[in-house]
Amino acid sequence: MEIQKDGRVLLQDGVGGRVEAWQADQGHGAQALILLDDGKRLWVPASALRAGPDGSYLLPIGRDQLQAAPVVIPVMAERLDVGRKVTETGTVRLRKVVHEREELVDEPVTRETVSVERVPVNRVVDGPVAPRQEGDTLILPVLEEVLVVERRLVLKEEVRVVRTRVTEPAPQRVTLRREEIVVERDGDADAGRPSLPH
Repeated sequence: MEIQKDGRVLLQDGVGGRVEAWQADQGHGAQALILLDDGKRLWVPASALRAGPDGSYLLPIGRDQLQAAPVVIPVMAERLDVGRKVTETGTVRLRKVVHEREELVDEPVTRETVSVERVPVNRVVDGPVAPRQEGDTLILPVLEEVLVVERRLVLKEEVRVVRTRVTEPAPQRVTLRREEIVVERDGDADAGRPSLPH
């Protein structure tokens, strides 16, 4: 257990003191250096101290037992602990400088020109026409859908008219006139006789 430094220590017979130092286990057990109220110092095993509820320690022996108890003298030895630590000794600033120079490059270059020619065709085709290559000329067909309206005579129906002639008797009275010329002469014996009809 770790002993708190300056913790109050009370012996069994009422003598008081405090923890002045504490040393961890180094092969012979942890030790606590007790400074008594009368100024006397002594090392006791840390396992002999009993922690109280108020943070103080109880040492269950009396002062007279401390006189007779053997004094434990710890043997100290220094140990070298080697480690590495990164320490910044300086900084380096890098700066990039761009140098320019001109060189003459004499390399022939090829340039291509393209001419576009539109050739009217206006020919009816049965379906899509694929592009084709003729030498250095690429021919791209341009298609257009047109609406074709056609007028035809269609005999839709025939209307037949049948004339029927029926002769039926139809008696009726009709007045017919006829003209006649009568020639009369004076003193003629034949006077009053009608002449021939005309």
